[in-house]
Amino acid sequence: MAARFESPDGRVHASYWLETGDHPQHAAEVIAGEQSSGTFTAVPGETPELKARAGARVEQLEVIDHSDRPSLPGGMVSARYTRCRLTLSWPLENFGPSLPSLVSTVAGNLFELRQVSGLRLLDLRLPAAFAAAAPGPAFGIAGTRRLAGVATGPLIGTIVKPSVGLSPAQTADTVRLLVAGGIDFVKDDELQADGPHCPFDERARAVMQVVNEAADRSGRKAMVAFNITGDLDEMRRRHDLVRALGGTCVMVNLNAIGIAGLLALRKHAQLPIHAHRAGWGYLSRSPALGWDYAPWQLLWRLAGADHLHVNGLANKFSEPDDSVIAAAQAVLAPAFDDHPMAAMPVFSSGQTGLQAAPTHAAIGGCDLIHAAGGGILGHPGGIQAGVAAMRQAWDAAQAGVPLAQHARRHAELQAALGVW
Repeated sequence: MAARFESPDGRVHASYWLETGDHPQHAAEVIAGEQSSGTFTAVPGETPELKARAGARVEQLEVIDHSDRPSLPGGMVSARYTRCRLTLSWPLENFGPSLPSLVSTVAGNLFELRQVSGLRLLDLRLPAAFAAAAPGPAFGIAGTRRLAGVATGPLIGTIVKPSVGLSPAQTADTVRLLVAGGIDFVKDDELQADGPHCPFDERARAVMQVVNEAADRSGRKAMVAFNITGDLDEMRRRHDLVRALGGTCVMVNLNAIGIAGLLALRKHAQLPIHAHRAGWGYLSRSPALGWDYAPWQLLWRLAGADHLHVNGLANKFSEPDDSVIAAAQAVLAPAFDDHPMAAMPVFSSGQTGLQAAPTHAAIGGCDLIHAAGGGILGHPGGIQAGVAAMRQAWDAAQAGVPLAQHARRHAELQAALGVW
C-alpha cells in the first residue's frame, strides 16, 4: 500500500472545504497570507523576496457550488456564498518539523477570518522530515499483538462498565470474570481517572493482581489499558506504576492532554499508548467547521499513539458508517513510504457481535481492537459468556458464515442474539 500522507514536493500541503462570501480567489489569498507572512494590511517587511520564500501558496482552488446563506455566523455579509476545495502549501522552513507549530499553521486563526463562513480541514500531506523528527508509534500493530498474545484475528476487547462508580475491588472483580472468559483487551472508560472512590493506584494494583494471576495459569496476559490522563508528572508516575505491576498498556484522552502532552509521554513511555478521542465531536460534527479524521489521526500517530479510536459501525453516536470506515482506513494507511507508522484502529461505541462481519468486510482484515462494553458485560449468561459470544461472532465473520447459522452450534452466541 502506498503512503497516503507524504508530501510530493517537500512542502506542507493542507486541503480544505471552504465557504466564503468573498471572491474565492481573494479569500484564498487572505487565508494564505494570514497563515504565513501576511497580515490585514501591507507592512514594509513583507518584501517580494520574503513573500516568495515564506508565504503560503494557493495550490488549488476549485469551485464546488453556491449557497444563498452562510453556514457559520459572524462573517462578511454577501448575496452569495461560494463553496470550494482549497489546497494551500507552506515551506517547511517556516516552522520546521514541529507538530504543535504545524497545528497552529494548518488549523489556527484561519477558522476565524471574516472571509470564512465555513472551513474544514480535509487532508494533510507532510514532508518526510516529519517522519524523521516525530517519534511515531513505539509498538503499533505488531507490538500490540505480541504483548497481548494475539497473533491473528482481532483483539476482542471491552470497557469496564459502569464507567464510574465501581471501587477498585469491584473493578478487579469485573476484570477477573473477563480474563476468565479469555478476553484479549480491557480498557478503563475515558471518564475513569483518579477519583476518591476509585483511586488510580489502588485500582491498578487490584486489577493487575487479577491479570497476573490469570496469566500465571494460562500463559497469556490480557492487555489492560489504564487511563493515566493527567498532567505530565501524573502521567509519567502512573505509567511507571502500571509497568512495575506488569501491565502492558496505558491510555490517554488526546484532546485533554494535547499534542505536547502526548509527545512528552511517548518520550517517557515503555508501554503501548491507547489513544481515546473523547471530544472528537466538537472538532468534527459540523460539516462546515473543523477537521476530517484523516489529517487529525495523522498528527497523533506522528506523536506516538499506538491505538486510535475510530468509533464503530452502527454506533450509538451520530457518525455514519462510511465516516467510521474512512477513519479506520486512514489509521491503517502507511503514513510515509519509509516510515509507515502503523497504528491499530479501535472500534467501540454500542458494539456487539452484530458488527463483526460488516467491520471485517469494511477493513478487509482483522488488524483492529473491537471493544464491546455492554455487548459483552450485558450478556444474559454473564460476562464470560459475553466474551465467548463476541469471539464466536468474529469466528463466523472470518469464516464467512452467517451469524444466525453459526449461532445454532454456539449457545453463548445464540443467547446473545436475543439481546443484541
